[in-house]
Amino acid sequence: MTLADSLPLEAVRTRAHAADWREAIRLAGDGLVAGGATTDEYTQEMIDTVERLGPYIVIAPGFALAHSRPSPAVLRAGLSWVSLAEPVEFGSEQNDPVSVVVGLAATDHDGHIGMMAELAGAIGDEALFARLRDAETPEQLLEELRAAGSAGQDAATPPEGETP
Repeated sequence: MTLADSLPLEAVRTRAHAADWREAIRLAGDGLVAGGATTDEYTQEMIDTVERLGPYIVIAPGFALAHSRPSPAVLRAGLSWVSLAEPVEFGSEQNDPVSVVVGLAATDHDGHIGMMAELAGAIGDEALFARLRDAETPEQLLEELRAAGSAGQDAATPPEGETP
């Protein structure tokens, strides 16, 4: 399953407005709920986690991975994506301000590893991350992810008749 497959259209928001980090996480939580991955309670759990542990979820420049522990509020593993029209401060000295918040829901501690690996590849590719961050519509964002996934698969697949 590709990253694009893990992100239902209804879980993606582009050019969104958030007054602060709590509202940015709420938007990511709304996407998880809209995508059928969580209940509203999980959104509050994500906010509570940052209030308790600080902005450790801001894991790269301009990027926050909003999540909490697996709980009954998680219905299935899932992702949401929020690109902010104006970046917000989370309180991370190294990586603020944040312009993209991805919501992550997991039913256990291991079931989301594949999604995380693909997500790391997307945010680690500066050109791809910029295109994703700047996407005007959810459809455009998903098209960029699909194109990146296809390019990655093409590079990993030897030409017909050749063996690696």
